[in-house]
Amino acid sequence: MREYKTQMEAARKGIVTEELKKVAQKEHLRVEELMPLVAAGKVAICANKNHKCLDPQGVGSMLRTKINVNLGVSRDWKDYDIEMQKVMAAVDMGADAIMDLSSHGDTTGFRRKLTSECPAMIGTVPVYDSVIHYQRDLATLTAKDFIDVVRSEERRVGKECRSRWSPYH
Repeated sequence: MREYKTQMEAARKGIVTEELKKVAQKEHLRVEELMPLVAAGKVAICANKNHKCLDPQGVGSMLRTKINVNLGVSRDWKDYDIEMQKVMAAVDMGADAIMDLSSHGDTTGFRRKLTSECPAMIGTVPVYDSVIHYQRDLATLTAKDFIDVVRSEERRVGKECRSRWSPYH
């Protein structure tokens, strides 16, 4: 049983995780240099336990710039298989992160596929998710609606890095 919920909590407790070791190696840092940055919140190690094939990355101070690729399905483009091919092509070309900008359809199924097959960090847009979830105009949604959707999505497929405002941070 793990003694921590987040990489930050582990670093604050002085626990050297496998993810911390991997990120330190990728960034050409010693674990002793990286750990205080993670503990202080200057570096986030994106390593969600639900992302089964994740190659952990660090984001933040003193680290190399990451390559992010934006993609996703929409009302006009609904082919999840093609999007998954684009994801894997992007990773093969060096992408560190995938931002799923899907704004239509079964985004949860697509994200489950992403977290089971894609080694890159994965991000989403809660505003898009909220519009899909509630099937309402954006102008009618509340802050509570957005937060509820973020929590629901996190329970279903997880997120790599939580925002500072998240009560789980």
